[in-house]
Amino acid sequence: MSRYVTLMNCPPKIKICDKAREVILTLISCMCDNKAIVSFKKNQDGDYKFNTKGRHIDNFQIKYERHELEWAADSQDWEVVINMINTGTSVVEKVISR
Repeated sequence: MSRYVTLMNCPPKIKICDKAREVILTLISCMCDNKAIVSFKKNQDGDYKFNTKGRHIDNFQIKYERHELEWAADSQDWEVVINMINTGTSVVEKVISR
């Protein structure tokens, strides 16, 4: 069974620091279990900005717009953010934050 299917069936428990200034997510793609890194980092105004590390957000086929992900992150509602990301062709494997 692929890593993608395993993660879809049994998502990992994820803990994110309170008031994290940066959150980095490792994603596993449905295509050959390829890995990708995306992040949310606070800007000078204290708002999270979503960064796909050189890939276009459409490559992930997430069913939400970039601003919807950022607004959910601003609300510190990380479970919602992860569920939003998991609607695409990749799922969250692990998260680190600081």
